[in-house]
Amino acid sequence: MVAELEKILYDDGGGFRAAYINDTGGLWHFHPEYELVLNIKSNGTRIVGDSVELFDQYDMVLIAGNIPHCWNYYRQNNTLPDNHGIVVNFKLESLGESLLSQHEMHSIKDLLGEAERGIVFSIEDSRKAEKFLVQMINNKGIDKIIDFFNILKILCASDKRAYLCSENYKLAFDERGNKRMSDVYTYIRENYFKAIPLEKIAKIAKMSPFAFSRYFKKNCGAGFIEYLNRVRTNKACYLLRETEYPVHDIAIECGFASISNFNKQFRKAEGISPRDFRAQFK
Repeated sequence: MVAELEKILYDDGGGFRAAYINDTGGLWHFHPEYELVLNIKSNGTRIVGDSVELFDQYDMVLIAGNIPHCWNYYRQNNTLPDNHGIVVNFKLESLGESLLSQHEMHSIKDLLGEAERGIVFSIEDSRKAEKFLVQMINNKGIDKIIDFFNILKILCASDKRAYLCSENYKLAFDERGNKRMSDVYTYIRENYFKAIPLEKIAKIAKMSPFAFSRYFKKNCGAGFIEYLNRVRTNKACYLLRETEYPVHDIAIECGFASISNFNKQFRKAEGISPRDFRAQFK
């Protein structure tokens, strides 16, 4: 399974699209447009390039074009709230190089460059931007553009933003959306709870185990086992926080071979034991 090319539709023929999110996520996809996503009522696991993180309410990210991404939402009773997020898509050419080259636009140009690694913003910034994101959905013409630049103003002024993709992440983009790494990420995402031998995942990439190990670390910035443990630990964090499942059962459900290995990997990732992590949310 490869990252699918999503065609962004602009109803008014413009270069800026804003809409509520009502889908169930999970589609590993890419598109040439920039994307700003604000999750208002949902939570789950966010995957952007080689970044795998838990997200919660008022998680807001900006992603440059052609970076594969998906949101895996955690559902209660297999449903999600209506209008659980807002997405804005825009074309770089809609801003134009002539405008971006002006001195007054240097902070925006820098922001768009940083978005090549994906950027996550603070809850405070997300709440500030929400008003203008909602207005973008309802407004047209110059008012819509004013809302857009008000959002960019908030993003540029943010002093708590952080990169998502690792510094070493390389997107070998082609028209199929980086097929080899997309196949690997998709397989891990769909099978993380099982044992995944190196030989198996290397076969998915159509490489030898040795060549795959080097290739994966070069493209991902982390070794295969390290990345797999990150995916498993993130899922465990959600289950510890949101459920009353026994720690042992969570370890098994997330693909850890033993409770001792789970405790070791969890402490390595989070700095505390699974039980202490859960206690923070009581």
